[in-house]
Amino acid sequence: MVGERPAVAGCAAAGLDSITAEPRRYGLHATLKPPFRVAAGGRVEGLGEALAEFARGLAPVTAPPLRLERIGRFLALVPGGASPALASLAARCVAHFDDYRAPPDADEIARRERAGLTAAQRENLRHWGYPYVMAEFRFHVTLTGPLEPATAARLEPALAALFAPAMTEALEIRELALFREPVPGAPFELVQRAAMTG
Repeated sequence: MVGERPAVAGCAAAGLDSITAEPRRYGLHATLKPPFRVAAGGRVEGLGEALAEFARGLAPVTAPPLRLERIGRFLALVPGGASPALASLAARCVAHFDDYRAPPDADEIARRERAGLTAAQRENLRHWGYPYVMAEFRFHVTLTGPLEPATAARLEPALAALFAPAMTEALEIRELALFREPVPGAPFELVQRAAMTG
């Protein structure tokens, strides 16, 4: 699934390697259900079967065209406007697959709480195992790792030009995909794709 990396004006290949190291590990994607460990007794194969059945009941979703934006220290593609249908899809994914999720351990909870969560985000962490879901969800396609402000400012015009063809038409989501991380820190592997045919 790895294609040839395009050139980015003003950024040498070695610089791109560093800037994109983490997002390259998990591939160009947008998360709807945050990563989780499968609950005791569960199987990834069973989760794939459930995904296929779930997707068959969903109609494709359309959202406004993407735009390039800074999210904290990262550059990402985000919808250019509100999309209730996309927010609803993400919420349904979070809730539908929650029985497959093992609860976060104490270290993960402590690490996330140190990030200065709001009351709503703390409640999401307690109930769903992740702070940024439901009303706190924000659809995004991460393009970089954390950047210094000067680097982000230099890269923004080049990335905007690179992704311009993807930012002219509405975003259409017709499939969901299940990925797994075979061992911590390894590149993600595609387990299954499921068409939304409802």
